[in-house]
Amino acid sequence: MESAANWNRTSPKGSIASFLQLPTALFTVLSERLADTLNRLQNAANEAQRPAPTLVAVSKFQPATAVAELAAAGQRAFGENYVQEAQAKIAELADARLQWHLIGHLQSNKAAVAAELFDWVQTVDRPKLVGALAAARPRQRVPLNVLIQVNIDDEASKHGCAPVDIPALAALIALQPSLSLRGLMAIPAPHEDPDLRRAAFAKMKALFDTLAAAHPGVDTLSMGMSEDCALAVAEGATMVRVGTALFGNRDSAKAG
Repeated sequence: MESAANWNRTSPKGSIASFLQLPTALFTVLSERLADTLNRLQNAANEAQRPAPTLVAVSKFQPATAVAELAAAGQRAFGENYVQEAQAKIAELADARLQWHLIGHLQSNKAAVAAELFDWVQTVDRPKLVGALAAARPRQRVPLNVLIQVNIDDEASKHGCAPVDIPALAALIALQPSLSLRGLMAIPAPHEDPDLRRAAFAKMKALFDTLAAAHPGVDTLSMGMSEDCALAVAEGATMVRVGTALFGNRDSAKAG
């Protein structure tokens, strides 16, 4: 991890430099939370005898200044739920060398913008999105990393494809040279019983293993959030999406 002390704060406007005058109280808090979260993930990985997962910091509703502070503490991957909100934030931090993930539901009419903005889209769940993302990804950019979102608990209120639809959707993605199929993503139901969450994570791991056997480039299983990321890692997550544990509780009016 790159420390704040080593961060280059002499770069042009739009970079971390244009936001920070370190040290600040927020930087100190975020640094401690980042260290605690990484420790928690590493301990879970060690206990399960698995590699530590990639941490995606969920920056939904967070200002660019807060993202910049966490980036200065060493975090590089950030997840956004809404294309329009992310568009402004990514532009403000254009020179900061961050990696941006779309982790919210993607409407087809926003796919073209998403294909240009993001490094990863984790919520591909239908063929129409595949074609729209592939057509809009700039040819001078590296292929867009794509995860298939799976509705693992068959919740009516959740987006994501059914497990049975994964092979056909994966095959369609694999045909697109501007897309790179990397794996699966899920948001299991928030059961209070950890055994029920564990079962959903285990089902996702089985689906992931089947997909990886058919597509050698598949290497990412994105599951687990602030309250259950350790459990997700124990069941095989290679990427977790954490917001509250890093940034704190969002405003209740915005968090719905």
